[in-house]
Amino acid sequence: MDQQKTRILIADDHPLVRGALKQAVATAVPGAELVECGSLGEVTKSLDAEGDADLILLDLAMPGVRGFSGLLVLRAQYPGTPVVVVSGNEERGVIRMCIDFGASGFIPKSTDMETMQTAIRAILAGDVWAPADVDLASPGDRDMADSVRRLASLTPQQVRVLMMLSEGLLNKQIAYELSVSEATVKAHVSAILQKLGVESRTQAVIAAARIEAFSGAVNTVNGLAADGPH
Repeated sequence: MDQQKTRILIADDHPLVRGALKQAVATAVPGAELVECGSLGEVTKSLDAEGDADLILLDLAMPGVRGFSGLLVLRAQYPGTPVVVVSGNEERGVIRMCIDFGASGFIPKSTDMETMQTAIRAILAGDVWAPADVDLASPGDRDMADSVRRLASLTPQQVRVLMMLSEGLLNKQIAYELSVSEATVKAHVSAILQKLGVESRTQAVIAAARIEAFSGAVNTVNGLAADGPH
């Protein structure tokens, strides 16, 4: 790998965390181009403007991200770009789920600098990295694995629509936010229901909330739009 051309995006809304990650990456990959992003929108804007990166270091909790939605969007929209989650949430179930959703690794924010550098080099070399005490080979919960597989099949726009449904937005509100027609939103909702194997908007949101609960995201279904025509 030509390290001079290695481009790495650091996505975290805390400047101090980005600074620490920059230090780790600069030491692990001398000469790499480092791009700082404070939101998911900044990540997608950078990727669209400059092309795929060699690696994205992604926090699970920052503007534009709800639960695993940021990881889902990036994996669906930029499948050729490896994403490693760098998070303060060190629950083993969360780590396993990030890998199941397509992350190339999971680095806890409490990881020491030397281990973090080792992880970054391993991931850039094509390996999947997780803390040593996380067994990625053991079978996970079958029902949860099926839910993960179904959510991972959503397109980036469908993920965004689902997250807005989770916030209780109506079709016309979602259409306004995404600058699309209400008919387009209805089509997305229908596709989401089919892919998740559910019959209503509320059931779709509950399925998403079940996943989000593992990431420490808000998983209440209060204020959901009532079931009705899609």
